[in-house]
This record gives sequence, C-alpha cells and structure tokens, in this order.
Amino acid sequence: MKTCLIVDDSKVVRMVARKILEGLNFEIAEAEDGQQALDACMAEMPAAVLLDWNMPVKNGLEFLQELRALEGVEQPIVVFCTTENDMAHIQEAIQAGANEYIMKPFDSEIIESKFIQVGLL
Repeated sequence: MKTCLIVDDSKVVRMVARKILEGLNFEIAEAEDGQQALDACMAEMPAAVLLDWNMPVKNGLEFLQELRALEGVEQPIVVFCTTENDMAHIQEAIQAGANEYIMKPFDSEIIESKFIQVGLL
C-alpha cells in the first residue's frame, strides 16, 4: 500500500484529505507544518505528499525546497493543495519541484484525478 503524508495546519483539512485518500487505498501519515513533514520524511519517505502552502514554523514551499535538496533518497510525488491560486504561486511551486497543484476547496474527484495524472493511481 502506498503512503501519503498530508501536511496542513488545519485538522479539518487533514481529516477530509485522510478520508478521501484512505478511500483510494493510501496509508496516511500527517504533519501540522513543514518541519514536522520534513522530520516525517527523514524517518520514512512517503510515496506522495499532499502539501499546504501557508503553515507555521516552516511553510510548504520551504519544506518542498528542503525535501528536493535531499540527496540519496527516492523523492515522493508532491501535490500542493492550497488557497494560493495565482499564477505566481503556482509557477513558484512547480519550479521548486511540485508535481501538481490543487486549489482549495477540493473534493474526492479532484484529488483522485490529480493523483491519476501524476501516476499515483
């Protein structure tokens, strides 16, 4: 079973995403900020990361840049999932190494279609 790390400071968003992704047969890990997410990846690298942008401690972009800088590890598929929906943010995320971008609010169809696009399903 593939694992997905859900990184969001909102407990509600994590809960909704968990329910959707468990329905798609993912094993779930959660993190409340980018530092917790980086620590989780160092302990066990997931197949996928569903990543919020705006979080305390370390934001999603900072996390992604540090994740992509790691050497000698198999890199996960990273899907940003955020309210930041202007082209500048999207381009910055893709340049930093995001594989795909989802706008909040999301539903199961959106997550499923994006995970299919990036080859996770």
